[in-house]
Amino acid sequence: MPIAEKIAIIGAGKIGQALIKALVSSGYDNIIATARRQITLRNVSKLGVETTQDNDKAVRESVIVILSVKPYHLPNVLREVREESWKNKIVVSLLAGVKTSTLREFMPETEVYRAMPNINALVRKSSTAIASNGQPGPGKVTVERIFRTVGKVYWVPEELLDAWTGLVGSGPAYIAEIVDGLILGALAIGVPRDLAFESILDVLEGTAELLRSTQIHPSQMRDEVTTPGGTTIRGLSVLESESVKAALIKAVEAATQRSREVSVQVDEQVRRMLRGNP
Repeated sequence: MPIAEKIAIIGAGKIGQALIKALVSSGYDNIIATARRQITLRNVSKLGVETTQDNDKAVRESVIVILSVKPYHLPNVLREVREESWKNKIVVSLLAGVKTSTLREFMPETEVYRAMPNINALVRKSSTAIASNGQPGPGKVTVERIFRTVGKVYWVPEELLDAWTGLVGSGPAYIAEIVDGLILGALAIGVPRDLAFESILDVLEGTAELLRSTQIHPSQMRDEVTTPGGTTIRGLSVLESESVKAALIKAVEAATQRSREVSVQVDEQVRRMLRGNP
């Protein structure tokens, strides 16, 4: 069922446009999108939605506002939008590192959420975390429906968003690195690049579907593929000797730690800028 309320996308960049495309494909086009550059607005208008450079107009005319700008652009947005325009809105922030408490401080009388999709939103396969920092308000159902148009939705405590960024936000890059390594291995044994690329993606897709449908532990699937003295155990022994699994664990931990550092820096800087102390 289409969403009845008008949606403002403040900052129609890559993720903003992915949301617009998904919403329009789902039968909903009561959307107004903003951007700083005219070329972006022209591209977005081709999707069949209203566009403007006037952030206040977009917020004022909408019920749901999705903030999809860079964190450092938030002070400009708040300066452009009159305080009364925010009242009684549902605001969903995609701004990495900016806490809901910061948003609530400068957006009185709003229902505030944070959402963290990943780049797979471009093909409507995102895994999106949404946090409300407390009991979700009456807009929860609508917010979830919006982000379900680009993939799956998970409600998480706000304190898990940094971990989500390190695991799921960065996850496509880890997977892409693994795929690239397997392609290079294929080239080393004489398999053409195009054939290797397509077949590896098939393996990834099939393995994911098998794990999801059977709900077996990944190690159990590994054991079912691995036979004594066979090819798989020979390959696995190399992965073990090269500490591939340990490297993946460390990658997720490092990315999460960096997200925490950035979150503290961004939130503090945004607060200073909003209070006129750059």
